[in-house]
Amino acid sequence: MSLPSFERRCLLQAMLAAGGCALAPPLLAQQPPPQSPLQQTLLTRPIPSSGEQLPVVGLGSWITFNVGNDAQARAACTEVVKAFFAAGGRLIDSSPMYGSAQSVIGDALARLGHPKPLFAADKVWTSSGGPAQIDTSRKLWRIPRFDLLQVHNLLAWEDHLPLLLRMKATNRLRYVGITTSEGRRHGEIVKLMESQPLDFVQVSYNVLDREVENRILPLARERRIAVIVNRPFRQGDLTQSLAGKPLPGWAAEIGCTSWAQILLKFIVSHPDVTCAIPATSNPRHATENMLAARGPLPDQNLRRRIVADVQKLT
Repeated sequence: MSLPSFERRCLLQAMLAAGGCALAPPLLAQQPPPQSPLQQTLLTRPIPSSGEQLPVVGLGSWITFNVGNDAQARAACTEVVKAFFAAGGRLIDSSPMYGSAQSVIGDALARLGHPKPLFAADKVWTSSGGPAQIDTSRKLWRIPRFDLLQVHNLLAWEDHLPLLLRMKATNRLRYVGITTSEGRRHGEIVKLMESQPLDFVQVSYNVLDREVENRILPLARERRIAVIVNRPFRQGDLTQSLAGKPLPGWAAEIGCTSWAQILLKFIVSHPDVTCAIPATSNPRHATENMLAARGPLPDQNLRRRIVADVQKLT
């Protein structure tokens, strides 16, 4: 005997209230919100001599942090350093050659409470008196010791390199390196890489200046030497010449929203590069640069295409 229509309605309502969700069409599974770029995994590379991991993008200070005693400019540099750390940065590079940059960095670090992720990289750049210069640099940075000291452009390396190695042996320094820029003295750099117990070498490398691919980068892999890349934008010339040019369609494939990110991802996609150090005075650019340390990197085919496209546009 069938139930009256009223009773059927009551029974149906009770079934729905007691778990009749199964009678309804299944709901679509909730999709997690898309990750913001800063939530993607930070790309790091090991320092070969120790295994310590460094983000593949750091922060340079040549020109951009040489602002003297201008309070407003120093405050802006502090914002750059703040944005850099907030985006996952660690390695900051400077030199006595860079005017007021060391004291500007020290001021920024003090204002920010000396962020623990800091990897402090500086240089010795003098014909004599290396120990005194290093101590002055350390005081300007306001830190107890440097992580990395490098002989800047090989100036008086015969005196400074043994000094840095002694400092490392007595735990006053963690890593030792040498630098060059604009393709100078590559032959001497190679000889020192072959003969000295170096932890780091710093060279110029970008999408148009690729000489280090021939000998220095393969030698760094062979000798287990970390590579820092300076002048990734040709001191701003590359980004300026590409400004306003539309991004190629393939830029989205590697998560790039700017030419600066493309130029940096080209560099750090080379497996023998440890860290690139773009310089900027703009906090937004500091964050943008650090985003090149997240997301996919170009493969060999895309690296060749990047070279070809940039050459056409510059």
